[in-house]
Amino acid sequence: MPKTSRRAPRRRAVPAGAAVLTALSLAAAGCAPDGPGGSDAASGPPAAAARPGAGLPTGPQELANWKVADWARFVGENAFVNELAQGFWSIARMERAKARATPEFSHRTAAPGVDRDPPPAAVAAKPVPHPYGPGTGVVGRIFMTAPEGDAACSGTVVSDPANPGRSNLVYTAAHCLHDGKGGGWMKNLAFVPAYNRDGQAGRGKPYTEQQVSPYGRWTAVRALVSPTWLKESGVGANAQYDYGIIRVRNESGSGPSLEEAVGGSIPIWFNAPRDQITSASSYGYPAERPFDGMELDHCDSAVRPTRLSFDAARPPMYVIGCTMTGGAAGGGWFIIRDGKPNLISLNSIGNRNPSEYLAGPSLQDQAKQAFGYFSKNVR
Repeated sequence: MPKTSRRAPRRRAVPAGAAVLTALSLAAAGCAPDGPGGSDAASGPPAAAARPGAGLPTGPQELANWKVADWARFVGENAFVNELAQGFWSIARMERAKARATPEFSHRTAAPGVDRDPPPAAVAAKPVPHPYGPGTGVVGRIFMTAPEGDAACSGTVVSDPANPGRSNLVYTAAHCLHDGKGGGWMKNLAFVPAYNRDGQAGRGKPYTEQQVSPYGRWTAVRALVSPTWLKESGVGANAQYDYGIIRVRNESGSGPSLEEAVGGSIPIWFNAPRDQITSASSYGYPAERPFDGMELDHCDSAVRPTRLSFDAARPPMYVIGCTMTGGAAGGGWFIIRDGKPNLISLNSIGNRNPSEYLAGPSLQDQAKQAFGYFSKNVR
């Protein structure tokens, strides 16, 4: 399929219904993504540089001055090491993994300095019908060993502009990869795309590795989170940069790329104009009650996402009604653009008792710079 011209007229995003991924079956699989996930992402950050030897400021404004050398230094100083043994994530271990908690913020409670629209109405999460097709096969579970024990999040296979049709990149939440200020990287990170695709795996009954991991397990070999995320902790303005990327390889170390294995990938729409985001569908594997982590669920918001901002200098988060719980963190938000699904955000923070909404970061310049550098330079 030919690459879409960057000069093509931009169509308005249309409402994302329940079949935002499944109906399209990723017709764009193997095509180089359009926009910032494509050729302009590889250009990297603007030309001005931090002074050599002066340390790397990681605030949102300073990051605009980074060059490729600055990103290389940041990655080198915050190296991700994942010494994951083959077979570590057995069936039993994956089933025992707890949800990596979605950071909680009470959207209905006034908080100093927080700018937010009225909370959206809750949207009930629904399971994706089995078997998952090529469209939903791009979503999977991310397993990790966190300080509190084995845990799980969600993630999405995204298009790699440096390797069209052969992506090994997974997009997720930063808090699924790193604990932030004072913490460290998660350990034993692995991605299982289309987890339990055929619905044959269930708690309390026997099932095989093929049934729960139809495309195998994929080991994280490199990772990057927002530089701002590493300097902050807690729930607040850091959530506005709660994004992360991992590069994976098949547990066996050979075979096709992740994108080839699952049958597609999703381009990321960076710097999406907010007025064109009139709806969104969120996908993930919620694992806290009443869910159990065995099913891919989705929330389809037919209304424009509302805003949540802890720091006016940062892109305000998107908010949609959704009853998914912990474990769905990192799962992608999708809209239809030019007839194809695009990722515009991911599950970052929510509330509990009951779960009513999810908020995700708006992926603007900082996220675009990080992804462009990672795609082109981090192997």
